[in-house]
Amino acid sequence: MAQSGAHGSFGPVLGWLATMQSNGTTDEKSNAHENLEKFQKSAEAWNITHSILQSSNVPDPDKVFAATTLKGKITYDLDQIPQSAHSSLRDSLLSLLRLYANGPIPIRTQICVCLARLAIQTPEWKDVLQTVGSALGSDAGDCILDFLRVIPEEVIEGRKINLTEEELDSRTEELLENNAQQVLSLLINYSQSSNSAATNPRLFDCISSWLREIPAADVVNSPLMDTIVSAVDNESSFEAAVECICTIYKDTRDVDESQNLIKSVYPRILSMRPKIMKAAETEDSDLMKGVSRIFAEAGEAWVVLIARLPDEFRSLVEAVLECCMRDSDKEAVSLTFNFWYELKQYLTLEKYLRARASLADLYSKLVDIMIKHLEFPSGDEKDLFDGDREEEDKFRSFRHAMGDVLKDCCEVIGVNECLNKSYNLIKQWAFDHGTKATTANVPNWQQLEAPLFSLRAMGRMVNPEESNILPEVMPLIVQIPAHEKLKFQAIMCFARYTEWTAQHPETLEKQLEYVTSGFNDDSAEVVQAAALAFKFLGTDCAKHLSGHIVQLNQFYEQVLDKLRSSSQEEITEGMAAVVAVQPLNKIYDSMKMFCNPIMARIQVLANQARDDAGQKRVADYLQLVTIFIQLVQPYVGPNEENPAVKYCQEILPILAALVMNFTQSSPILERVCRCWRYMVISYRTATAPMLPILAPNLAQGFKASRQGCFLWATDAVIREFAEGAEFVDKTTSENVYAFFEAQAIAFFEVLNDLPPTELPDVIEDFFRLVTDAVRYYPVKSIMSNISGPTLEAALAVLTLQQVDPLIATLHYLRDLLSFGTNQAPVSDANQPNGASYQSPEEVQTAVKQLLSSHGLVLTQRILTGMMFSFPEDCFADASAVQMDLFNLMPQAAPTWVKTTLEMAPAGSLRPGEVDKLMTGITERIQKDELRRVRALLQDFTNQYRRRNVAPREGLGRLEASRFRYTG
Repeated sequence: MAQSGAHGSFGPVLGWLATMQSNGTTDEKSNAHENLEKFQKSAEAWNITHSILQSSNVPDPDKVFAATTLKGKITYDLDQIPQSAHSSLRDSLLSLLRLYANGPIPIRTQICVCLARLAIQTPEWKDVLQTVGSALGSDAGDCILDFLRVIPEEVIEGRKINLTEEELDSRTEELLENNAQQVLSLLINYSQSSNSAATNPRLFDCISSWLREIPAADVVNSPLMDTIVSAVDNESSFEAAVECICTIYKDTRDVDESQNLIKSVYPRILSMRPKIMKAAETEDSDLMKGVSRIFAEAGEAWVVLIARLPDEFRSLVEAVLECCMRDSDKEAVSLTFNFWYELKQYLTLEKYLRARASLADLYSKLVDIMIKHLEFPSGDEKDLFDGDREEEDKFRSFRHAMGDVLKDCCEVIGVNECLNKSYNLIKQWAFDHGTKATTANVPNWQQLEAPLFSLRAMGRMVNPEESNILPEVMPLIVQIPAHEKLKFQAIMCFARYTEWTAQHPETLEKQLEYVTSGFNDDSAEVVQAAALAFKFLGTDCAKHLSGHIVQLNQFYEQVLDKLRSSSQEEITEGMAAVVAVQPLNKIYDSMKMFCNPIMARIQVLANQARDDAGQKRVADYLQLVTIFIQLVQPYVGPNEENPAVKYCQEILPILAALVMNFTQSSPILERVCRCWRYMVISYRTATAPMLPILAPNLAQGFKASRQGCFLWATDAVIREFAEGAEFVDKTTSENVYAFFEAQAIAFFEVLNDLPPTELPDVIEDFFRLVTDAVRYYPVKSIMSNISGPTLEAALAVLTLQQVDPLIATLHYLRDLLSFGTNQAPVSDANQPNGASYQSPEEVQTAVKQLLSSHGLVLTQRILTGMMFSFPEDCFADASAVQMDLFNLMPQAAPTWVKTTLEMAPAGSLRPGEVDKLMTGITERIQKDELRRVRALLQDFTNQYRRRNVAPREGLGRLEASRFRYTG
């Protein structure tokens, strides 16, 4: 490579970087990436990164990579350099910092971080600030400010560095506490040195960083405060000065301790209020956002003071309100939302009733402002956002956030006043424009749609028995013109107030007519809204609709096939709710009336299904049958026939035939299994007569398809017909357990043929099933012949990297190991005389025997995962499993851990690191401090992962062997 010759030792590194930035093949880039990862952890990287940074003809992006690599070396690999050479490293870093004192900024920043992290790990280096300052000289102001800024950030985030808590605390005191006043003086002197220094954004970034250590009072009472406030007037320093002011607030949240500080800051903040008008007049959105943040975050910090002293702090609340009012771009108003929520939390307490009364008028004005902001922009109705879909989505999300603010207002000033504002705006629009509205044109529709949206947003706050405003509003809404956005909002409004409608059935008929008309609208959004509204009308007004079930069925049949699947489900939920309130003697006929036509559609579609789209249509209609089964749950005595179960028995053969005809169709199989699962969940032990047919169908389906959904459905059977369950005889319970074992063996055969990486969903479903089997059949499952293969399967699964199957497997292991103690996860509710559940001695022994033969491999799998491959979400459960091992096998577990760590790749552990860990573990176990053992292990594995960032390739010789089940 020519490049290699031109650049000497670092030529290959630059070549790999060039490959990463080129149009090379995936294999070439993958190879380059792998080489760069190895380089970053190699001992040669120390010299090579320095050479790259010292070279004058290497591109800046490559130098940034070198500086970043050097930072990682100092953080994780400092032990590669003898301690005696640390001073030489420091000197070389200072030399690099001088070289890049004037930029580029990204490189300079990385070198500053390098120096800071070296300082943290070098306790003998006492005069850090003086050394850096002397090395850079007085002309390197920005560079010194950068270094000063990163020091507190790096010390506070010091957990990245391998130091003990005691070492880190000591270094924090030396680097921060002992230097705080010196840094404050330095910053004051710098700010007064020139006009440009007083508006340098890096000065304010530095102040913000050191406010972690310097008390805010020291800054406020120094000349720096005037500098900060003045910097808000300068465009270049504005953003950094705003951040600095907001950082000061954080130190004033304990208002009782900070009264004098707040008294000093508050008037300075209020003096900035004219900037709100200036931002509005100049249409400066950045200025508006910054000023809004200054006032809103002050309000958040001092909210309890506002509640205590509403008159004194009213000006601050008014300033936040003015920010909301004048923000025409709707960019800054969202910065105030949390303030209004926090203040509401206090004003609604009885203790602060006076403040609530005093500030009520401001919340009243806030309602007006929010409703005005809810208005859609004017323009072409077909494209209100000029094709900017991101802006449209942002506006829709913003509206819902404003809806939350309106709810806050309801709590402060009362629902009726807020509703009345929306009602008056609707009336005003009707008075001004109602007679001019036509099908083709609705003038100023935005002014009507916004209050409709506000009514919908406040719906949750309205008492269903409200009788003053809603009886006046509802008749107006059903007269809303047939404009797409207005009709959509009107229907959604009805959907929000269905609980109120249930209490006022005289309004139901007109609402229902309006909603059902939406199903024939040309707008897909209106149709979707109509389906959603019908769902809630059916759910909440079911009793009022129960006498019209035949007409509802006719309507359902007319519209069902015209709807998209989500709307089909919603209208079906509404219909099912009406079926659910039918008299017991009509349930069977009602289910048949609604479900038989759906089953007929399913059979027709199944015969026509030749591709994925056709199979998905079958699955969508299957979901509708499941919805009826989920929602129609009649109460029937233990010895009576359940009419819903009677209907389920009739459709069982059709569902079984679907399974065997579509063994490779995941959508159909999952929906059939979902249907079967909900039969058991909804009708519980009443499904016992179905089990002789259902269980074989589940078993045959799993063997034929190898889909985890059959195990998911099996789980419902295991839970419902467990040992000792009410109304379950012993024979049924034993048959169900035998069915579980057969499913488990079938799973082992699948895992025998395929590696775990190809079965993540099946694995997750299996281990959720096994977890329930262990809980509901502890003696049978743990003492059985399949307990060993199940644990072996779990060991094979622990090599995966997907969260869900790992979590399911770890939960199984935690539950299994808990039965080795008296802390098993079994409810005490069914125990005689209210006694606590005690795991039988033979079960505890069986668990310990399993660990005797598999404990070492389990420890290897857990530690390998925590050190290399487990996603972060798995750490808590993985460490809990390891703690259970220490608890159950206190003699063997430490040996397993040490054996495992000794098998780690050469050079990946520091000298003495394993011995230090094992000494700590032994001491904690002897003191019975298992929680501290967990902390030790987590710290160790976290450090290991950080240091060996790499690879998810396992621990070398600890690669998992394939699962083998021999029966």
